[in-house]
Amino acid sequence: MVRVPRPPDTRRVTLLAPLGLSAMSLWALLAVTFAPSAAAHHSFVAIYDAARYIDLEGIVSEFRFVNPHPVLVISVTRPGSAAESWHAEMDNRFELADIGMTAQTFRPGDRVRVTGNPGRNVSHIMYLRALDRPSDGLRYEQVGSTPRIQRPERR
Repeated sequence: MVRVPRPPDTRRVTLLAPLGLSAMSLWALLAVTFAPSAAAHHSFVAIYDAARYIDLEGIVSEFRFVNPHPVLVISVTRPGSAAESWHAEMDNRFELADIGMTAQTFRPGDRVRVTGNPGRNVSHIMYLRALDRPSDGLRYEQVGSTPRIQRPERR
């Protein structure tokens, strides 16, 4: 008797079958699970008050040129109060690098004037919209979704 080999089973066997899940169900489950955290990361209005602007003047204590959003830490002293540490979040690192910003653009001790949207539920944070450094005339602006930097002409 000659045995003829059986053709391989063409049905897909997945690890999801014992759970009763199809591939589509898995995608739906992942989307529902991770969408809120992705949205929270990119939800400007959940973190910042877009209807308000504040102006501060202070001294840079730290510049974190990190992903996904660099942060400028500024020490602000208002009349009659102790120094406050403010965290000013900037546009994404890649766009800032594209306009010439580096980890050395801002140094501890730089005096700056900043304008931005304050935190909605957290104090001492802002989304940076504009920055002026009077010592050399540097100006940073976030115009819509596009950052730009103006450096004074060197003589």
